[in-house]
Amino acid sequence: MNRTGRQILRIAALGAAIGLCGAVSGALAAPPGDLPYGAYDPGGDYRDDGDLVIEHLFLPWEDVYLPSLVDADAYARARNRALIVTLEPWTWTRSERNTAEALREGIRRGAYDANMKAVCDVLATLQSPVTLRWAHEMENSDGQFIWSGWDPEDYISAFRHMTDVCRASAPNVRIMWSPAGEEGLEAYYPGDDYVDLVGISVFGLQANDRFEVGRDRSYTEVMGPRYQRAAQFGKPVVVAELGMSGSADYVASWDAALRQPEGSYPNLVGVVYYDQKEVYAWPHGFGLPDWRLQFRVTD
Repeated sequence: MNRTGRQILRIAALGAAIGLCGAVSGALAAPPGDLPYGAYDPGGDYRDDGDLVIEHLFLPWEDVYLPSLVDADAYARARNRALIVTLEPWTWTRSERNTAEALREGIRRGAYDANMKAVCDVLATLQSPVTLRWAHEMENSDGQFIWSGWDPEDYISAFRHMTDVCRASAPNVRIMWSPAGEEGLEAYYPGDDYVDLVGISVFGLQANDRFEVGRDRSYTEVMGPRYQRAAQFGKPVVVAELGMSGSADYVASWDAALRQPEGSYPNLVGVVYYDQKEVYAWPHGFGLPDWRLQFRVTD
């Protein structure tokens, strides 16, 4: 899923995190359970939630204000959280974005090495545990990202090259390869040497469930196939982006299952909520679902 915005950091992360402004009531805080939980939390809903151990940060590698990473690190350390940094290989200024062809060729020529190095030079100085998530949901073919839907060999070559560039600057940063979780993701796997964690995205929209299958889908029903595809590589698995929207009962049923993983998820090590409104329209005319805690219940 796409993040647009100005020169600001967005936050979510494996075992750690960052946040902004005030908190919401306890009823809207992290759901109960033992599985490590985090959030991308630009509104600061989880700012004072001591149960949160993961904060997720989104940023582009063009037009990025790098000192914000230092501020994010201070925020995370104050809350004993780790950082996941999702780095999107484009600008957030839509009118100035590259094409997929230009990005592929630029990476091949080394034109973006400096962008990656600049980010990773700063990541190397941070004191929080850091996981880098670059060019996520690459197997998705809906046209949302200029780095998705590539020929797998091209993507793998780009991922390996960018990982090598980052590791040269920040050898202690962990690398997350993060497909959406769809069928065919294995074609994009860059190899065990280039992956420390595997991320997936899991979203539940009640209206879409009823349109497509005539009933509500449970968290387990949506999560199960995506987890199995991600777990085949033997790496720890993280739900790097999670959201749900629907009736109070629908949201409550998903919440109740998030941190109570079944034995069928032995590699699952964390879940990270996407506490923001969608910016890329869902199919079937469902527009931009609002995953934010205060607005995700629609009845």
